[in-house]
Amino acid sequence: MHKRQSHRPILLLIGLLTTIILVNATLAETKYAASATFAGGCFWCSEYSFEQVEGVVDVISGYTGGEVENPTYTQVCTGTTGHYEAVIVYYDSTIVTYKELIDVYWRHIDPTDPGGQFADRGSQYRTAIFYHNEEQKTIAEESKKELNDSGKFNKPIATQILPFTTFYPAEEYHQDYYKKQQARFYAYKELSGRDQFIEQTWDSSEPVQYFYNWTDFHKPSPDELQSKLTTL
Repeated sequence: MHKRQSHRPILLLIGLLTTIILVNATLAETKYAASATFAGGCFWCSEYSFEQVEGVVDVISGYTGGEVENPTYTQVCTGTTGHYEAVIVYYDSTIVTYKELIDVYWRHIDPTDPGGQFADRGSQYRTAIFYHNEEQKTIAEESKKELNDSGKFNKPIATQILPFTTFYPAEEYHQDYYKKQQARFYAYKELSGRDQFIEQTWDSSEPVQYFYNWTDFHKPSPDELQSKLTTL
């Protein structure tokens, strides 16, 4: 007579594994729960800058601050919806702080321009920091005051500090644009005047709070960019 095999050890193992998976998922959600929202003109450039930061988990391009629900890129481009092109940044606050993200933000925009950013003009390209809570509001206001008082710019800081409301992710082709369309992205970033402004404004010897990880990427030369571009 054969003894009936007990399935209890297997069931216990399955239960244990399930518990571990659920606990890890909960820890991950808690660990990466911090989020920040910035409007810095073209969201392709903002997404690129923040995704190079150590501790940033994900960056989503999209639209915020407007009145129209689920706006399209075409609608936002008219400048009539009230939306800003923006990014929402998900980050691990044990690695990078909100204040450090704001430092990154200041370094990739012209905060004195109230009418857009570089070659991009219109209300949808204005700069703004959208705070998610009162702590973020305080940090953002203090950082803006510090920059204003530093004498770095000879014009007042025009970047607004506004409450976060609703964020609408942009169309898929806008996400990770700097990876999908490298030649177009770098051509746009340089020809828009953003690169030149950053290089002229921020001395390379000044401390920077973020770390580039594209060690094996070769930026195309102007001739390579020209040869790869097609008519928009």
